[in-house]
Amino acid sequence: MTQLGLETHVVHPDTLARTIARFRERGIVLPTFSQLADPSTIPDDIQARLADIDPDAADPLNLFRVHWYNAADRKTLAAVPGHVVLPKSFTGVDAPIIVALGERFPMITAHKVLAAYGCLAPRLVTGQFDPSHHRAIWPSTGNYCRGGVAVSRIMGCHGVAILPEGMSRERFDWLESWVLDADEDIVRTPGSESNVKEIYDACNALDVDPENVIFNQFAEFGNALAHRLCTGSALSHVFQHVAEQHPGLELFAYTSATGSGGTLSAGDHLKDAHGARIVAVEAVECPTLLRNGFGEHNIQGIGDKHVPFVHNVMNTDAVAGVSDAATDSLFYVLNTPEGRAYLAERQGVPQATLDATSSFGLSSLANILAAVQVARYWDLGPHQAVITVATDGAALYGSEHAGILAKRFGGRFDTVAAAQAWGQHLLGQNTAWFQELSHTDKHRVFNLGYYTWVEQQGVSLEDFEQRRQQGFWRDLAALVPAWDALIDDFNARVAGAE
Repeated sequence: MTQLGLETHVVHPDTLARTIARFRERGIVLPTFSQLADPSTIPDDIQARLADIDPDAADPLNLFRVHWYNAADRKTLAAVPGHVVLPKSFTGVDAPIIVALGERFPMITAHKVLAAYGCLAPRLVTGQFDPSHHRAIWPSTGNYCRGGVAVSRIMGCHGVAILPEGMSRERFDWLESWVLDADEDIVRTPGSESNVKEIYDACNALDVDPENVIFNQFAEFGNALAHRLCTGSALSHVFQHVAEQHPGLELFAYTSATGSGGTLSAGDHLKDAHGARIVAVEAVECPTLLRNGFGEHNIQGIGDKHVPFVHNVMNTDAVAGVSDAATDSLFYVLNTPEGRAYLAERQGVPQATLDATSSFGLSSLANILAAVQVARYWDLGPHQAVITVATDGAALYGSEHAGILAKRFGGRFDTVAAAQAWGQHLLGQNTAWFQELSHTDKHRVFNLGYYTWVEQQGVSLEDFEQRRQQGFWRDLAALVPAWDALIDDFNARVAGAE
């Protein structure tokens, strides 16, 4: 189970001792997962020191900002995680759609830095990763590898990003400014969003070197557990805050792109706490869960053509398919003067809502469109909310504008084009690619993962099968307090309390 990141004891004491010495030299302290779930518990002295730290700096203190409670300035704490409640003038449905804003996370302006921390921290405090000579390999479709490189750098580790060559230019620009050697530490794999197998192939090639440690977010339970606790509790807090202003509001469902399966894991918490349904989102151009399908698309960051190992399939209630034609087109409408003017003047979208849309990247829009499908499929009313996350913001996709204009609008965009796009892709969003999962459907999707994890990646059949039972996922929750205890002990030894 070491391969899956499930150790709760010190595996290599000598490695741990070297890591402690290195962190002592650099003055690095690790936040516990409970502190990231509730940042008000972060020690006052650290909070005071953070006031002078740039949220985009490679400073170890920024580890204590790897949570959902950063205010709009990304420096101070908010009482409630940043969010927007989308009105009917925007969504076309009666149900309020609540969107948490991942753009406020430090360093990478995306929530995937939480997943990276969730994978690396347990390996450090159990002596399974030596920052003095190991290289941390971060396979990704864009944001997770940036989060991994950021966390690696501020911990004094050597980070390597693996991502498809077709991802947005902004991701590569960021990586080139953060890695130690852009030629060696940025591995560009063939294809784009849908080419996850090629990412795994690159990982397997690097894995022959014992100094490389692969942090495969698709199979690292630290990813899922960090989101289940931190993202799940943050979304629960957001919902409770909104419900205070709307008495009787029910949290009906949570939507999230499958991606690595990490963010989707917040749904397990929301189901336990509120009875919310969990809806996985994927591109209709590559309908893996819906039709065992394949293909290419441009909803960057959501991954596909396989079932992530950390996806709790048997707890998933439905799958929503969203087209990249919709996310591309709506992104363009929201980020052009003509489109924004149309929404304000003709659709009556409030200015505050329009301002918030700068926090919506391509996958964020996919999550929102899936929430619209949920509202339509189940005929939700104004007292039934759907919650989701905006994983990253529009700033990461500026380089996509020209391609979208040419492909989706024939090189010409005006108010009429904006109206047509909005009418077709948002107000006309239907449930043709929405499937509520029966028990048999869940087993079908679960079984699809066999070919990736057992046949290709060498996971044992026993480890694969045990994930079919909800008891396995409930037992995983016990790892988090065990890891927090190890982090507390690690910090004490870094401070000199041997």
